[in-house]
Amino acid sequence: MDTEIHQRYSRQILFAPIGKAGQLKLLQSKAVIVGMGALGTVLANHMVRAGVGFVRIIDRDFVEESNLQRQMLYDEEDARAHLPKAVAAAAKLQKINSTVTVEPIVADLNATNAEAYLTGFDLILDGSDNFQVRYLVNDVAVKHRIPWIHGAAVSSKGMFAVIRPGETPCYRCLFPHPPEGRTETCDTTGVIGPIVHVIASYQAVEALKLLLGATQQQNPNLEQFELWQNDHLQINIANGKNANCPACGQGIFEYLDLTAPAQQEFTSLCGRDTVQITPIQPKQVDLEALSRRFEQLGTVEKNPFLLRFHIDSYTLVFFKDGRVLVQGSQDISTARSLYAKYVGY
Repeated sequence: MDTEIHQRYSRQILFAPIGKAGQLKLLQSKAVIVGMGALGTVLANHMVRAGVGFVRIIDRDFVEESNLQRQMLYDEEDARAHLPKAVAAAAKLQKINSTVTVEPIVADLNATNAEAYLTGFDLILDGSDNFQVRYLVNDVAVKHRIPWIHGAAVSSKGMFAVIRPGETPCYRCLFPHPPEGRTETCDTTGVIGPIVHVIASYQAVEALKLLLGATQQQNPNLEQFELWQNDHLQINIANGKNANCPACGQGIFEYLDLTAPAQQEFTSLCGRDTVQITPIQPKQVDLEALSRRFEQLGTVEKNPFLLRFHIDSYTLVFFKDGRVLVQGSQDISTARSLYAKYVGY
């Protein structure tokens, strides 16, 4: 280990369970983080500062002013520029630690790309904010035997669990079906920053244990916290495997099935007053051409990664991979109409 690396990680190396050998192992490790919102930014910060050698960060969204209260890697300039979160986060992370590789992916994680984006890693970290993505991550993790760490935070509540395919229950053993109807989101019930840091920090320490092979010290619980009411619940899930689980019990990966009903082209983002439109087949979009087309119709804002087209009370946000966010309505039929009117099918 050269002097510069030893100096950078000196305090971490002094921690006996890591030491020099453990630090070298971290430098050779690869982790992927799904979602660069509140949890994801804390997770990425910990992984990069700890010296995880390769970190891929995946996010479909861009930075907005309302993110700054809890999403620790962004600033006002990022919000004014409407930078994609993955791009803005990667720029900050490389300034924090230029000796590791951070790979930003601006994309919507779905059945068409999940295996390509999530395989080949030692660990998957959950920084997502919706159930569909978690079941998708679980299918990839179980199918390819990749450990992953689930995390969720909203209001002043949060939870996390370590999932090691073949060793522990999978996410679908614990939660066989997505909840029906609307659930709490940061956009509907709010969230305070401390719960985000608590959950993501627990996820991060479990990530270090996994990457170092410290399985004897792995947390066997699904842990839940309610910081405002001072509640903490530990549920031992070690014996929670379900032999009839479609994913880990039967090897049926419904969320990777491109023909499954769960794969929707138009998705209302709960609490966001937004509908996301995802092309069935990925495509590359010429933002310059779109800009020329739309500037005669309304107000256009553009950066190298996305284009925002303001028309009447709506904003259509176009990404290079063909995704479109229709902001100003949660009604899918309205989004379809606007998409057909200004884009076509």
